[in-house]
Amino acid sequence: MSADGADAVEMRAALVRLRRGTGLPVAFGGLMAGGIMTAGTGSVRIGELSGAVTGALRGLAIATGNGLGGKALALSRPCAVTDYPVSRHISHEYDAAVAAEGLLSVLAVPVVVRRRVRGVLYGALRTAQPLGDRTLGEAVAAARDVEQALVVRDEARALLAAVAGAGAAGPVAGGVAGPVAGAAGSGAGAAVGSAAWEEVREAHGALRALAPRVMDPALREELLAVCGRLASATAPPPVRDVGLTPREVDVLACVATGATNAVTAERLGLRPETVKGYLRSAMRKLGAHTRLEAVVASRRAGLLP
Repeated sequence: MSADGADAVEMRAALVRLRRGTGLPVAFGGLMAGGIMTAGTGSVRIGELSGAVTGALRGLAIATGNGLGGKALALSRPCAVTDYPVSRHISHEYDAAVAAEGLLSVLAVPVVVRRRVRGVLYGALRTAQPLGDRTLGEAVAAARDVEQALVVRDEARALLAAVAGAGAAGPVAGGVAGPVAGAAGSGAGAAVGSAAWEEVREAHGALRALAPRVMDPALREELLAVCGRLASATAPPPVRDVGLTPREVDVLACVATGATNAVTAERLGLRPETVKGYLRSAMRKLGAHTRLEAVVASRRAGLLP
């Protein structure tokens, strides 16, 4: 799935949440052209509509500072008006499209990731009445969903780029993590190799933790494929299929980096008791009696790097 396709999925889910949580009949939104607002300038193209009866809003380019959404982008905070056509608090470049859809009370919430504006969500009524704090709170929560999805996607792409950069330094089996191969000779080289493999293992654990949270199926598959290449880069062929579930491998990948059950739970979005259950199940399948034995057995089976 392309980045634009992933954006559409994330935005669509947020708009559905917004309408369900508030009862607003119309919601719409989009992300910044080019990804982020630069030096306070940029535009959002409205790409997703929910509950609209016309296509008047679709494709509308919202410039920073213009209209209600542009004001929210410029200020990096939610804004609302009770009667859009006559409001003196906004400019009116988009009145024709708003009127065509029959909207009066409108709110706009910016999507902000690491202090950079990335998009905007709108919710609207076709009657002129105040939008209360509860409605605003739900709109902010929907925007946070999009922000979290963008953070996860950004982190995933950064990790993939880091792994690819390591591979470009010199191939090993599986074409991953080149610094390891050249380090295998001398004692000094072995130390470098050990350090490089620790980086590989940390990257593997981070990728495994991120993958279940990625909404874009193509990016998720790419993450898991890289995990597979990292795990098998120098591992011998597995003697037997131990039958670990994906979540059991996720937990072991975190444990292998030294993470406690509590840290593992936080990374994977699970409860600590659930992590313990996955770990016990994995240890039983691997014939391991300790966490360390489970990690070693997983590496021998080619499940972890």
